[in-house]
Amino acid sequence: MKKQAEAMIPTPWGEFNMIAFSDNENEWMPHLALVHKSCDISSGPVLTRVHSECITGDLFGSKRCDCGEQLDMALKMAAEQGGLVLYLRQEGRGIGIINKLKAYNLQDSGLNTVDANLHLGLERDARQYDIAVEMLVTLGISEIRLLTNNPEKIEAFENGPVKVTERVPIVIKPNDNNRGYLKTKQDEMGHMYKL
Repeated sequence: MKKQAEAMIPTPWGEFNMIAFSDNENEWMPHLALVHKSCDISSGPVLTRVHSECITGDLFGSKRCDCGEQLDMALKMAAEQGGLVLYLRQEGRGIGIINKLKAYNLQDSGLNTVDANLHLGLERDARQYDIAVEMLVTLGISEIRLLTNNPEKIEAFENGPVKVTERVPIVIKPNDNNRGYLKTKQDEMGHMYKL
């Protein structure tokens, strides 16, 4: 995987250099790095958010999850602290939007987010974070302050070329629609926050 294209993008949070990563230049869904213009990789660990795509939350503002609000907060913090956001194209914890919608229907009938995935014959979390490591290495980054609540993201960097020097929490206040979802992430997936 390599850089295929990049351009400066003005956003509500400031100017970010958006870099598309893929194996070939014709990939229509590349992984993206959004590197704030003030990011200085030579000045020490870089504030980094590894964010998996969530079209329902990121694009349409769904309140079933906290993904869109986490992305918003991550971009704001990256702008303030000279950091970056890696946007990985692995929708619905890696199951894709079609299966995610099917899982939502199962959740509406009483299953939690993990059990819904398992009921569909899918993994509870099929995301891969080696992609993020590869992107950071390509960007020349060897130390990060990882903006996450997910212990699996931290584990993905263990014994690799990119060192996590600090975990920075990213906690969004729950709402009536996502409280159960967030509780499942806390209780069954070990996410590091207390509801």
